[in-house]
Amino acid sequence: MTDGITPSQTVGPFFAYCLTPEDYDFRPMFSADLTLPDLAGERIRIEGRVTDGDGAPVPDAVIEIWQADAEGRYAHPADSRPKANTGFIGFGRSPTDADGVYRFATVKPGSVPGAGGAMQAPHINVTVLARGLLTHQITRIYFPDEASTASDPVLALVPDEAGRQTLIARKVAGGGETTYRFDVRLQGDGNGEGETVFFEC
Repeated sequence: MTDGITPSQTVGPFFAYCLTPEDYDFRPMFSADLTLPDLAGERIRIEGRVTDGDGAPVPDAVIEIWQADAEGRYAHPADSRPKANTGFIGFGRSPTDADGVYRFATVKPGSVPGAGGAMQAPHINVTVLARGLLTHQITRIYFPDEASTASDPVLALVPDEAGRQTLIARKVAGGGETTYRFDVRLQGDGNGEGETVFFEC
């Protein structure tokens, strides 16, 4: 028998300390700003809101992104192609605020090779972590103004009726840099409608 109340978090008692250290006076290893002064490519902003099945904001979620640079090259040993953006790590992390909002500053990724050498449309890989999720959720952000989005082999696996449009960001007008909005809904309504498409990994 134990004394006191045990932590309620299903992902561990150190969730916030490890994933959002800036809130606890620790120096973060990763941030929501992936840009560098000499980074080649079109600078963009990604912003969105994480909500639950009722449409209420999820204020303590964490969004992680992993992407190629503007030339379609990943900062990973498995991608041995020459890279011009040698300082670009391609990984970022943003906590949601009280309204469930997250934001990233990055560059628009280039096309990357997929299975069998088929080229995939420019996209950003997204991981969603939140209290109450026993397993993190994986999804992708595609861009509406990229012609190759329509023929992407992974996106083609998701039927329209299954929510393909939930994987395509919306371009937001105004502001200095190009901004795309990508909202994440963790659950659908009572009929299962509106939930962001997540992939098994």
